[in-house]
Amino acid sequence: MHPMSSITTVRPLAALRRGFTLIELMVVLVIIGVLAALIVPNVLERADDARTMAARTDVNNLMQALKLYRLDNQRYPSAEQGLAALVTKPTSGPIPSNWKPYIDKLPNDPWNRPYQYLNPGIQGEVDVLSFGADGQAGGEGKDADVGSWQ
Repeated sequence: MHPMSSITTVRPLAALRRGFTLIELMVVLVIIGVLAALIVPNVLERADDARTMAARTDVNNLMQALKLYRLDNQRYPSAEQGLAALVTKPTSGPIPSNWKPYIDKLPNDPWNRPYQYLNPGIQGEVDVLSFGADGQAGGEGKDADVGSWQ
């Protein structure tokens, strides 16, 4: 046996150090940035749509409770009594004779503000509405009012 045959060949040190070049890393970062630029606006827009849909659902539920209140008591709660009359029996104004709890608790709108109640309403006999993302009457897009007339 030849004495050199037992020696293993040594690979160059550079071949053992494998990694990514700066250019490869930059290409990957650019690709991630482009994907984020395309996806993030769509996700944010969906969140606004979801809040608007949640507000519409709440407004419809509150209007149904108000209609039941009216069936039992022959009138809607006064503006002074407000939506709280659906949760607790009013102690002022026209006291309802046949009151019962109509909802467990008053929800806030998806922007964490109380729903507005108008009696008499502007669009109907009574109105329930949320002022939208900006918290002020009117607006467009995500700032638009969400009301019982819609």
